[in-house]
Amino acid sequence: MTSSNGKNIIDALTSSKLYQDYCRAFNDITGLPLTLRPVESWQLPYHGKRNENAYCAMMALKSSTCASCLQTQQRLSETATQTPQTVTCGSGLSETAVPIRLGEKLVGFLQTGQVFRRKPSAAQFSRLAKQMLHLGPAVGAADLKQAYFQTKVVSPKSHEAVVRMLSVFAQHLSLVSNQLVVRQEHPEPPMVTRAKEFINEHQAEDLSLTEVAHAVNTSTFYFCKVFKKATGINFTDYVSRVRIEKAKNLALNPNLRISEIAFEVGFQSLTHFNRVFKKITGMSPTHYRAQLPAG
Repeated sequence: MTSSNGKNIIDALTSSKLYQDYCRAFNDITGLPLTLRPVESWQLPYHGKRNENAYCAMMALKSSTCASCLQTQQRLSETATQTPQTVTCGSGLSETAVPIRLGEKLVGFLQTGQVFRRKPSAAQFSRLAKQMLHLGPAVGAADLKQAYFQTKVVSPKSHEAVVRMLSVFAQHLSLVSNQLVVRQEHPEPPMVTRAKEFINEHQAEDLSLTEVAHAVNTSTFYFCKVFKKATGINFTDYVSRVRIEKAKNLALNPNLRISEIAFEVGFQSLTHFNRVFKKITGMSPTHYRAQLPAG
């Protein structure tokens, strides 16, 4: 895969509703910034994004201090190729990158940071202020100090939970990346695209093969044949996977019982839901929820 292909995939993921919904939820829950960036990127990852750190934004105003921030991004790009990695910049703030992989290929990074993992001290800022004298940051020392001490402090335990949460989502994005590549290499028939849209819109209902075939104006036999060839799985398995993916997202809400989730996504039997969930994910719904950071 070329770097341009990787960037195209990241661009497609970034504009997807899946990522945008997750990003908003992540911003709301953690108060941290989040970005999805390609492997080769020479821009500050959170510039202009929600929850951007005020201190980091000030540091980015001048090329001399901005260069230090870019060096931190480069270190992440070099170390987070296989597993999540966290590095600390010269100002003592932590940055974390979680790799997004497509098979053996590294596509990009899910990244958050601009936080302290321990409360900074006055002596720590004093040392920084002396180092910055010759760099000449583009803002006054008082404003810089205020922004520095307003930086969010995340405990090691909370930080670990954030990384686990991003790792779960990174795995999901990797699957979506694979679907994007397959779609680019083997464009699916418009009929199948329309059928998928119909299934997504009506997944909570008691969907039948005949109903979906009718919705895309074709016979049941022809639809079944074309759909399986395009997706690699039969209609029933596809609908189950759509429902389970929705269930996995709903499982993030601790206020929803497993039985409520099952009926919300279209299963009429809790036993059937449990069996299908385990078949697709390899674990029971209860076990899956226990693995989530919120659990």
